[in-house]
Amino acid sequence: MRSTLIAISLASAAALAACSTTSPDVIQRGDAQRLSSVVDATVLSVRPVVVEGTQSGVGGATGAVVGGVAGSSVGGSREAVAVGVIGAVVGGVIGNAVERFGTREDALEILVQLGNGERRSIVQAKGQEAIAPGDAVILVTTGGKVRVTKAPGVRSGG
Repeated sequence: MRSTLIAISLASAAALAACSTTSPDVIQRGDAQRLSSVVDATVLSVRPVVVEGTQSGVGGATGAVVGGVAGSSVGGSREAVAVGVIGAVVGGVIGNAVERFGTREDALEILVQLGNGERRSIVQAKGQEAIAPGDAVILVTTGGKVRVTKAPGVRSGG
């Protein structure tokens, strides 16, 4: 019974960790087949940052249920109630922490300069492309979300 509860908890934590990303390599389903605007820019600086994890309550609720059930199986009926309540509280705190840390992302804050001289800052998860100061990039905006990717080479006509 306990091993089943632990397995369910770990599976829930893994599912929560995969829920959301700011990666430029992952396109959300709702953004597919939409026209995006593209702006040329030059990278001024790149610095590592961390995007804080989410706290939707799912991790806390899952932890509370698992902790409560596990705790209630300890001792006699009176002790089981007390230990069950303590288990639910501790499980909720642990579940919340698992969700928050499981959904954190290493990211980059990319400072760019547009062709008109304006500067912009974009935070996105680290992607496959290495972006460095001096790189020519494009800012792709879809549905209010912006991602930075290296600018493709320009072909000459003919």
